[in-house]
Amino acid sequence: MSTGRFKAIDSLRRRARFDASLSKIAETSGFDSSAEFEVVEGVEDDDLRLIFTCCHPALSQDARVALTLREVCGLTTEEIARAFLTAPTTLAQRIVRAKNKIRDAGIPYQIPSAADLPERLGTVLHVVYLVFNEGYSASSGDALTRADLSGEAIRLGRLLLDLLPEPEVAGLLALMLIQESRRNARSSEAGDLVLLADQDRTLWNRDQIEEGQLLVQRALMSRRFGPYTLQAAIAAVHSEARDSNSTDWNQIVGLYDVLMRIAPSPIVELNRAVAVAMHTGPAAGLTLIESILERGELADYYLVYSAHAELCRRLGRFEDAKRSYRRALALTQQGPEMRFLEMRISEVSS
Repeated sequence: MSTGRFKAIDSLRRRARFDASLSKIAETSGFDSSAEFEVVEGVEDDDLRLIFTCCHPALSQDARVALTLREVCGLTTEEIARAFLTAPTTLAQRIVRAKNKIRDAGIPYQIPSAADLPERLGTVLHVVYLVFNEGYSASSGDALTRADLSGEAIRLGRLLLDLLPEPEVAGLLALMLIQESRRNARSSEAGDLVLLADQDRTLWNRDQIEEGQLLVQRALMSRRFGPYTLQAAIAAVHSEARDSNSTDWNQIVGLYDVLMRIAPSPIVELNRAVAVAMHTGPAAGLTLIESILERGELADYYLVYSAHAELCRRLGRFEDAKRSYRRALALTQQGPEMRFLEMRISEVSS
C-alpha cells in the first residue's frame, strides 16, 4: 500500500511538471493554451510527448523543426542556425513567423492522438537527428562533443523505436549508436580533434557498434528504408574496418550514390566527394568539391573548405590549402576544430 501511494504521488508530481511545461511552451510559442492536455496512450515520456506536440503539421517542415528545437529541446538560435546552414537572424525570423502563424490561425496546442503520431514522425526524427548532431559535434565552445545532447537523442530514439517500430526509426537509432561509439577516440587526452583515419579503433564501443549493425540490417531487410538508414549503413561500413586503408570505400561511394538519389543535398554531395577522394584519389574528390564551391553552395560551411584544404594539401597545392584552411578557421567557433586548423595552416606554411 505504501509503495502504491508513493508511486501515485510521483505520478501526480510528474504530471504537474508536464502540464507546467506544456503551458509554458504553449505561451512562448504562441499556441492557444486553453485546450485540455490529454496524455497519449503509449507515449509515456514527457519530453517525447512535448516534441510530438510541437511538431504541428500546420507549420512548414523547417518551421516546426526550428520551433521544436528552440522551445522544447533548448538549443540556442545560433546552434539551430548552424544545423540549417543559415544565419542566426534568418533562423530567428523563421521562428517568429512560425509563432505568428500559430497565433493568427488560432492553432490549438494539443497533444496529438495516437492515430496522428505517424504523420508527425518524420519531423520528430529530424528533430532528434539534429539534437544528436549538436551533441556529436558541438557548434561552439571548448569541447568537441556534448554528451548530454547525444545521450538524450539516443534515449529518445530508443523510445521512438518502442512506440513506432518503423525502419527509419531503427535506422536513425543505428546511426546515432554507431557514431556515438567513436566518442572516446575522437579527441586526444588534451581535448584535441583526432580525424577518423587517425583514431585508435580499439577505443570504439563495440557494444554500441554491434547493436547499431543489427538495427541497420533489420531496417535494410524491410526495403522501406530512407536516408537515416543509408547513413547508418555508411557508418556501419566504417565500423567494420580495422583501419582507414581497409575500409570498403567502393561500397561507401555506392551508398552515397543511392543517398543522393533519394535525399539529395549539398552536404551529402560533399560527403560523397570525400569518399570518392578516398576511393579514387584526391584529384577526383577535389574536382567534385570545387564544383560545389563554384555553384555557391555551402559558402559559409567550414567543413567544405576544410575538406578542400585537406585534398589540396595531399596534392601539394599548399597555397590553395592555406587559403581554404584560413577560410574554414574563420567560419568555425569550436575550440578543438580551431586548434586543428591552426596546426594545419602552420604545416602548409613551413
